[in-house]
Amino acid sequence: MNNEEKKITLTTDEGDCVDFYVLEETRISDMNYLLVTDAADDDEEGECYILKDLSELEESEALYEFVEDDNEIDYLFKIFSELLDGADVNIEK
Repeated sequence: MNNEEKKITLTTDEGDCVDFYVLEETRISDMNYLLVTDAADDDEEGECYILKDLSELEESEALYEFVEDDNEIDYLFKIFSELLDGADVNIEK
């Protein structure tokens, strides 16, 4: 996987830039979700996060929010696990 093609940079409320690498994405009920990691290399272990795209269609920059609701995380974890089945990625809850 070429992570440079799937890298997104988020800007925190404090103005810091944080890079994440997209492992998978899906659309459910007109909402886009990204499964991202902070690990830059395939061989490196990292934390995974699920981001929800809150941006409007006409916005030039995306607006992402970390999914924090336990029920939503459980549901999305199952979906992303199925999407990544057979891929060389191991995600754990």
